[in-house]
Amino acid sequence: MIRRLAFLTITLLMISGPAALAGTDTAPPPTAKVPVEEDFHGTVLTDDYSWLENADDPDVVAWTEAQQAYSFSIIDVLPQKQWLASRFNALWRYDDESVPRKVLDGDRLFYYTKKKDDEKWVYVTRAEEGAEVKELLNPNTWPETETLAGISASRDGKYIAYGKAHGGDENPVVEVMVVETGEILPDKLNGWKQNVSSWLPDGSGFYYSCKPLEGEVPEGEHEFWHTVWLHKLGDDPAKDVKVFWDEEVKEYWHGASVTEDGKYTVYYRGLFNANELFFHKTDTDDPLIPLATGMENEYSSLFVEDKILITTNEGAPHKMVYITDVDHPERENWKVFIPEHEKDNLLGVGGVDGRLYVTYSHNAYTQVKIYDLDGTYIRDLPLPTIGSGGASGRWSQPEVWVYFSSFGYPSTTFKYHFDKDELEVYREFPVEVDVDDVVADQIWYDSKDGTPVSMFIVHDKKMKLDGTNPCQLTGYGGFDISMRPRFSTSALVWLEAGGIYAIPNLRGGGEYGREWHEAGMLDKKQNVFDDFIAAAEFLIAKGYTSSEKLAIRGGSNGGLLVGAVTVQRPDLFRVVDCAVPLLDMVTYHRFGLANIWAEEYGSSDDPEQFKYLLEYSPYQNVKDGVKYPAFLVTGSENDARVDPLHARKMVARLQAADEGGGPVCLLIRGASGHGGGTTITTKIDQNARETAFLMHFLGMEAPE
Repeated sequence: MIRRLAFLTITLLMISGPAALAGTDTAPPPTAKVPVEEDFHGTVLTDDYSWLENADDPDVVAWTEAQQAYSFSIIDVLPQKQWLASRFNALWRYDDESVPRKVLDGDRLFYYTKKKDDEKWVYVTRAEEGAEVKELLNPNTWPETETLAGISASRDGKYIAYGKAHGGDENPVVEVMVVETGEILPDKLNGWKQNVSSWLPDGSGFYYSCKPLEGEVPEGEHEFWHTVWLHKLGDDPAKDVKVFWDEEVKEYWHGASVTEDGKYTVYYRGLFNANELFFHKTDTDDPLIPLATGMENEYSSLFVEDKILITTNEGAPHKMVYITDVDHPERENWKVFIPEHEKDNLLGVGGVDGRLYVTYSHNAYTQVKIYDLDGTYIRDLPLPTIGSGGASGRWSQPEVWVYFSSFGYPSTTFKYHFDKDELEVYREFPVEVDVDDVVADQIWYDSKDGTPVSMFIVHDKKMKLDGTNPCQLTGYGGFDISMRPRFSTSALVWLEAGGIYAIPNLRGGGEYGREWHEAGMLDKKQNVFDDFIAAAEFLIAKGYTSSEKLAIRGGSNGGLLVGAVTVQRPDLFRVVDCAVPLLDMVTYHRFGLANIWAEEYGSSDDPEQFKYLLEYSPYQNVKDGVKYPAFLVTGSENDARVDPLHARKMVARLQAADEGGGPVCLLIRGASGHGGGTTITTKIDQNARETAFLMHFLGMEAPE
């Protein structure tokens, strides 16, 4: 590839926009154009804003600060922001605690607690049920941006290994604590992005994964070469044993997990859509026994008693379950345990209290079926209504925990009593909310190519559907991830403000199996955008809303979604919230770890994949002189997944191109990661800003 500077001089292009729409006469800050040409397989592209890719450049820092000030001048004066902050504060601050989890060997319990005024969750323990609570880790006493990232307790509860991360950077550094005394052991681990996966049964050490430090691998490759190590307590990290890795494919991820009975360690290698599984006896030098190989399908395993249950989409787009003896794991010995369902997508199999709880996605909502280990179907788990839920626990312990929520059913945790087939409420949503008038309809509409797509539409049952209602349309459509009905306080606040909330189950997601996912990836990614556009057109045609009252919102892969449909159909939407997005799909794979997503999107390094990436890439498809919707792009300073360069470049390009629309605003969240801020206060502020932007441009006033 040839990359060259087309012009040596920097030209400042003053951008003026319709700022008065947002209650300000201030134009956006000027942005320099520095054209850079690059040849992609014979196609030469010019990028005026590649200089914004370097976050450490003083010019980029100054430009970003100016853009932030411009965005704050528009958003922070909105009365909707103050109301939203107050409402989120009321809904997100409460005393709470998680379900206690008992260790495998003994009676000790570990769980999280949170007081109303706490900014972060606290990790606590009890020696046994009813014993005094002992605080172990209180991140509220740490620096504001320092967070607890992953905790693994030894099987007897004597030790915990935990990570400390900073500002959402997903780079925890692991420490080990003696639970009884609170002593922090001097143990250190190799690499960065450390994660403890499983302790050895005798508590003498644990398996952990990490990435190599800079200098340990070729330049630019320290984001890859993910490896599993075995650490023994008290050892120098130089003595840690490298137990599972790949010598050829740098993008593969690796993991190790000790089975509940402690007899075996299972090893995982893969990416998103395919993986391999191996196992051997724990803490031995025995050779790895291949369970599933070939890197063509997805596999997961559950070891119970002397059996292995293998869930896979091999030859089964909706997944099925095989069973085999642990002493005869070869593929020819697998027997069908649960056959593939014709329509429902199998999500997972859990072993709890000596039975199997098998979770399905049925028309994008959850169903759970209970089986014996001999394959006998017993009954369905009695979930309260249509929604999202599941069962958890351990094969060797009697507690069956059930979690459930839906659009109009606040998040609730139950204990399931198998003998009586009853759910007993353990924890209800801690804040009183009014959901009596919440209506959630599931409808089906046809996409551009005639494919039926399901969508949930949530609104107040008293609302008159006359085409004048503000509507927020959100989606994801990628990586086999499902959008199922669940309770959301953010969605509830939107309903309280008089809005409609709509969630289509786009191709690329996991709601309807492997074929549904594959119909929205690689060269078929345009199907996802077509599904979303068709959802908007349906909402307008059926009188739910209008283009002037339609907001779209998405984050991460969903940010790519709303960015793409905005440049394809700018006439269809009034306002856009595009969060932590990928937007330059021609060069995305060059930054950080993003090359691992080539399995889902493709890469411009491939001539054929370059063609379709260029065709839909939002950044490259912005057109001059077009009236674009009001557009808010957010990035995060410490985002470990998506570099905020996408947000910066898109804002610059849209501000230059927009004609009579906008405004186009940028927010780079400081000390935040891919999921936003690390404290409740920060999350409230961030969410209030973004939602206020949408409400303002849809003409939604703050409720009294």
